[in-house]
Amino acid sequence: MLNEENEEEKKYSRLSDGIRVDLKLVAALVDPNARVLDVGCGDGSLLRYLVEKKNVDGRGLEISQSGVRACLLQGLSVVQGDADTDLKNYPSGAFDFVVLSETLQTTHNPLVVLQELVRIGRFAIVSFPNFGYWRCRWQLLVHGHMPVTKSLPLSWHATPNIHFSTIADFLDTCAEKNISVERSYAVNQRGEPIRFGGGRFYPNIFGAQGVFLLTAGASKTADELVAG
Repeated sequence: MLNEENEEEKKYSRLSDGIRVDLKLVAALVDPNARVLDVGCGDGSLLRYLVEKKNVDGRGLEISQSGVRACLLQGLSVVQGDADTDLKNYPSGAFDFVVLSETLQTTHNPLVVLQELVRIGRFAIVSFPNFGYWRCRWQLLVHGHMPVTKSLPLSWHATPNIHFSTIADFLDTCAEKNISVERSYAVNQRGEPIRFGGGRFYPNIFGAQGVFLLTAGASKTADELVAG
């Protein structure tokens, strides 16, 4: 495991500055020449990076017309669709990697979406803002209002987020639903991976975001988070 973690760090450090720092970690988990579906791909930043740097066969699914238009202008293969309703149309095992970055918390049925991801892809890569992050706890405890952080930048009345989760919640859900957590990371507000010892306590407090590599099957890391 330690050698695998060190190799992930090397891959992470070799990536160039073309995308957000947290997306570099996501990109580091994707194998070269893989078949990739980016769900909620936005303006296509990650998808374009993967196509150019890792030579993937990349496809995208994006709900907004503006996002689809931005992707098409870059020559990316993206269709308009909704993760809540359209993932069921993809055949099982159609992709090597299915990516859902900073989108799970905006879906109406996150559990259904999560199960669809591991059905469609050999691996699923999921990231989301950690509502257990200490700044969120502090703002709720001291100020008594919904948190606003770099990972959760919008006020309660303007945010698209409707299902908040902590890293601990997510790990428990994966264990309950027979989803295997192959790799798990906590990242700070700059999007950089942070390292702690075994256990979920510190990552659940100090991780602004969680990033997970998943497959269908019994979870192997429900009680620990390996911060890359």
